[in-house]
Amino acid sequence: MEREIRTTQDGSKTLYIKDLNENYHSHHGALQEANHVFIKNGLNLINNYEINILELGFGTGLNVLVTINDFLKNDKNHVINYFTVEKYPVNIEEVSELDYGSSFEHPEIKDFYEKLHQCPWNEKTEILSGFFFTKFQCDFFDIESLTLPKINLVYYDCFGARVQPDLWEEKIFKIVSNTMENEGLITTYSSKGSVRRILKDLNFEVEKKAGPPGKREMMIATKRSHEY
Repeated sequence: MEREIRTTQDGSKTLYIKDLNENYHSHHGALQEANHVFIKNGLNLINNYEINILELGFGTGLNVLVTINDFLKNDKNHVINYFTVEKYPVNIEEVSELDYGSSFEHPEIKDFYEKLHQCPWNEKTEILSGFFFTKFQCDFFDIESLTLPKINLVYYDCFGARVQPDLWEEKIFKIVSNTMENEGLITTYSSKGSVRRILKDLNFEVEKKAGPPGKREMMIATKRSHEY
């Protein structure tokens, strides 16, 4: 499907799919949305020394960059194993035009961004000391066939239910839940009522949070043991 580059309200760019009338990120601000949903309400809530992150899906790579940026700001005081899944990768011309490296204060972020997109699929790559990255080119429903450690944190960043309703139904959340350890956390920009009910039925404790600019609410969900 045809994609075009658009600039969001915080100055960062995103991809727009004309056939679906869908942006990869909020038009109110791609960078501020990623930081709010996945760092403030995700990574910053995890206290483990070693953190296993699963992202659905890789897309432009912005969520990995904000994670690396936070990792650098916190003096790399933990180890991150980052796993991400993408069926339709962006091309190198789009990567160049998105120019996410210029959105961060650390000059090396630009090099990391290029490395994320250039490193091989299905292979573990050390992006920088203590930050390990593996990207899988496959369907989200194939996650159960991947070899993953128990996941502490899930970045649930699929396209919205309007364009991909099957990615917001029970089947996929069961698959994701099975990858996670107890007390693992899902964070997502969505606050859809049907998703909250699905997660509660799967023994998650669901909490509404204030959304990023332009969105009233988002949610996080913590996986509890069956004894909870």
